[in-house]
Amino acid sequence: MQLTKAEEQVMQHLWSMGEGLVKDIRDCFDEPSPVRNTISTVIRILEKKDFVAHKTYGNVNVYYPLVSKNEYSGNQLLSLMNNYFDNSFPALTSFFVREKDLSLTDFEQIIKETRIELTKD
Repeated sequence: MQLTKAEEQVMQHLWSMGEGLVKDIRDCFDEPSPVRNTISTVIRILEKKDFVAHKTYGNVNVYYPLVSKNEYSGNQLLSLMNNYFDNSFPALTSFFVREKDLSLTDFEQIIKETRIELTKD
């Protein structure tokens, strides 16, 4: 599922914190920080989308991610590959190599890391 920019910003902070109060999430933003109600609204939307859940302690809610950053980013990358590169990993990779003007060293590092991941499976 795709997140809006605001939802993704909140999730980035939750992923880095692990869990937190609305105030904690708000404190992670640069000044001027979004108002508390904005963060609360985004959190409620993320709960409806099953990205976030909370534990209640008295009248305080502590929010935590249900979807890991790795899971979300993987899904986003696969969606990008499917929607824009005809589900072709070589086409996606060559696009980034061209657009980012990767050096031979960078490209060799990508190959090395891919080989390491393949041997883990």
